[in-house]
Amino acid sequence: MNIRLIAAAAALAAFSGAAQAEGASKGESLFNANCAACHGAQAAGTDKGPPLVHRIYEPNHHGDMAFLLAVRNGARAHHWPFGDMPPVEGVADADVALIVTYVRGLQREAGIY
Repeated sequence: MNIRLIAAAAALAAFSGAAQAEGASKGESLFNANCAACHGAQAAGTDKGPPLVHRIYEPNHHGDMAFLLAVRNGARAHHWPFGDMPPVEGVADADVALIVTYVRGLQREAGIY
């Protein structure tokens, strides 16, 4: 495992309590700028990409690191008929951590986990 991957994992695990609330707010802005075009407002999905507020993306099936790797490397279509997800250029690992915090909050609100 390389140092960058370890640092990214640490960033994903770093949020708790008040930091999560602040992270979710920043994550929402980052999500809207980088993800919503395909994954929809509040991660509800569009005709271009799947909803992330869905049990398929709960943490025991798609952990936080899966989101980071999808942003970095893209993701092969395997649950939905939308086609492969391309890598998302220009989104820092720390920003992905904030986006994940936002998405996980939406999932909790929806009773996914």
